[in-house]
Amino acid sequence: MDQARIPDDMARALVTPSAYASDTLHETYRWLRANNPLGAAEVEGFDPFWVVTKHADILEISRNNSLYPSAVRGTTLTSRAGEARARAITGTPHLVRSLVQMDEPDHMKYRLLTQAWFTPTNVRKREDDIRVLARQAADHFATLPGRCDFVKYVALHYPLRVVMNILGVPEEDFGRMLRLTQELFGASDPDTERFKEALSDEQFAQLLVGVVQDFTDYFEKITAARRASPRDDLATLLANAEIDGAPLPPFERTGYYTIIATAGHDTTSSSTAGAMWALASQPGLFERVKAAPALIPALIEEAIRWTTPVKTFMRSAAEATELRGRAIKQNDWLMLCYASGNRDEEVFPNPDVFDIDRTPNRQLAFGNGAHVCLGQHLARLEMRILFEELLPRLRSVRLDGEPRYSESFFVNGLKALPIAFELA
Repeated sequence: MDQARIPDDMARALVTPSAYASDTLHETYRWLRANNPLGAAEVEGFDPFWVVTKHADILEISRNNSLYPSAVRGTTLTSRAGEARARAITGTPHLVRSLVQMDEPDHMKYRLLTQAWFTPTNVRKREDDIRVLARQAADHFATLPGRCDFVKYVALHYPLRVVMNILGVPEEDFGRMLRLTQELFGASDPDTERFKEALSDEQFAQLLVGVVQDFTDYFEKITAARRASPRDDLATLLANAEIDGAPLPPFERTGYYTIIATAGHDTTSSSTAGAMWALASQPGLFERVKAAPALIPALIEEAIRWTTPVKTFMRSAAEATELRGRAIKQNDWLMLCYASGNRDEEVFPNPDVFDIDRTPNRQLAFGNGAHVCLGQHLARLEMRILFEELLPRLRSVRLDGEPRYSESFFVNGLKALPIAFELA
């Protein structure tokens, strides 16, 4: 890796959560795409890893899961101390084992358990129920006094309500699920509740262990309840599901619950906020989309590209191979930088411009290949419905302060979006 090594300051930025809340991230990605698109990062406290910044390379790795598996090493960037902690607890590099951490044959067996719930056809059947939630969110928005933090009052809670209703979590526990999601995905952010001061790698690993245990304890109670009294929800399906004729093992069952309960709303919240950011800041965009609601899907797709809520996933090499002229050794670790792929100049003209006229918009935010996001159709649908309900109520919208982003090198997005608005 020595010849391919990227500058130390850039390598450190890739593992520094605060870099993901500033322009530092995209400055780093821009330089890497131009000068070292498959570079090697070496940072104290972390195993070395390849940094994959080009759209084409991310696609190639994502589509070849047998050569670049997910289960062998951590799928999120983890320090050596964090991995050691996970192995001591689970015997694997993973604190949870969800679809994300599975390879074949397990991956497809587990994916098929819930895949039917998330097909375009079945998602559309829930449109009326989702519209009720969107209308309630728009009603609440209309009661606010002409200004608000859109993240706090809309973007966080509407997607949460959608996915919790599908999963079957009672409303009184929505707040708990939101808090646990923020602690799992944003544990390094200084605004996260459990973050008290700068943490050592060991303390940070212990924090994540505590969050995962909270999820486990909660969903074990849900499992017992759904086995005793089944309902028409995903929790009932998972509580009673079988793989190869046996109930889901507790470790995998918790992982399944956790990935649906967290990824199902946090990433959608980020893209929803990104769409409102564009409407509030891009001259003429609000008026254009309000006058032509058929443009809302394009707005949503560009917001997904622009925000790219899942910034990185890690893969490893099952055997020695070559990529972009670099010799990849067996067991090498690779960071797929989706936010960089979604700003690749070879794929997206003027990539730093928010442009709803991109056709086609080949954004990578949902991943690709066997691990493409199970909930992508639901995410697009619920965002479309929300803006169909919100835009008719608005006469104008503008920024009312400085947007702020969460600090995380895994999942990040807007954590504050102050806007001022006039109702129609």
